[in-house]
Amino acid sequence: MELELRIDRLGAQGDGVAQGPEGPLFVPYALPGERVRVAVEAGQSHGRLVAVLDPSPDRVLPICPHFGICGGCALQHLEEGAYLAWKRDQVGAALASRGLDVSIEPVRSVKLASRRRATFALARAPSGAVLGYHWRGSHDIFEVEACPVLVPQLEASLPKLKAALAGLAPAKGQARVSVTVSDAGLDVAVEDVSAALGAGRRASLAQASMAAGVARLTLDGEVVMQRAAPSLTLSGAHIVPPPGAFLQASGAAEQILVELVGEGVGRAKRVADLFAGLGPFTLALAKGAAVDAFEQDADALAALAVAARATPKLKPVRVHVRDLFRTPLTAKELAAYDALVLDPPRAGARAQATELAASSVAKIVAVSCNPGTLARDLRILIDGGYRITRVVPVDQFRFSPHIEVVAYLER
Repeated sequence: MELELRIDRLGAQGDGVAQGPEGPLFVPYALPGERVRVAVEAGQSHGRLVAVLDPSPDRVLPICPHFGICGGCALQHLEEGAYLAWKRDQVGAALASRGLDVSIEPVRSVKLASRRRATFALARAPSGAVLGYHWRGSHDIFEVEACPVLVPQLEASLPKLKAALAGLAPAKGQARVSVTVSDAGLDVAVEDVSAALGAGRRASLAQASMAAGVARLTLDGEVVMQRAAPSLTLSGAHIVPPPGAFLQASGAAEQILVELVGEGVGRAKRVADLFAGLGPFTLALAKGAAVDAFEQDADALAALAVAARATPKLKPVRVHVRDLFRTPLTAKELAAYDALVLDPPRAGARAQATELAASSVAKIVAVSCNPGTLARDLRILIDGGYRITRVVPVDQFRFSPHIEVVAYLER
């Protein structure tokens, strides 16, 4: 059936929310204040936008030809100022849900065409191999012809990359293709490759990959071609990441985060970087402080250690392989530091926050890509005697519902 509804607000995933006959109804691509016609099936909480009868003054034309079918972007149709205000409000709502009433600064945003890392799906279709993104709400893939959030080098490489990897497309299912733009070219890691490759196929694959600008090609964790070390420049240091290592999606956003972390740590001389990854914060902070980096990915830490040793004029950097989910630093161990950086995955760091709440660390800079788990962890710290002095959202995932947040705390 079709309904005419007035959209009340945007939901957490960027969908318009209206009051339907059976409760809240989520309408993708609808904006607050709009009167819309929506197709909805009985008993469903999500509808399909059929027509915008009264458009919002904040509605703008999307910039991507794939908008509306792609599962990545949700808000290209929302004017920039309103879009950033909504993201800021999402952070405020998450903090308020834990009883945290704090001032939130305006969102720091990155420019378009700044995403240096992206993940694609590779599959086989009747017409040949398909390399692209998933349709919204589906596991089906569409061919990516343009993606305005990608850096130009990555966007331009997609046709040649598809041609090079076409032979890896599985007969059933999909392969996962992670691509990072390094200083030497593309660093490509393909997972879920079902067929074994003989010497001849490996040689032709390597040749085609080099022609596509690939510096390193990894298949299910095995390096099968490396034309050059896929070095990255992180905080002024050169680092060669292991295949599949975590990296901030946008280099511009990483620089904003590094600057914010540095300001939050201030003149501290002994710093712990928890969930350090490849160490962009470690390498930046080591210009003025001794830094201990903790991370469970041993390969990432090894790459960080090599980069730190090769970078002149850094203070001592020590790396520690440790699963901080299972074995967080204790309050006694934390006494060695006068500042700490906490940058966990989306799940947050409940166990580590509990130990921090009992510690004497003077300053904490918390970085998170999930406002919900950040708010939970901040609540633990506040209840332990810390106070929040600054909250800054950083939008590196343009047009998506996701937002990065940096929070400063003092004992």
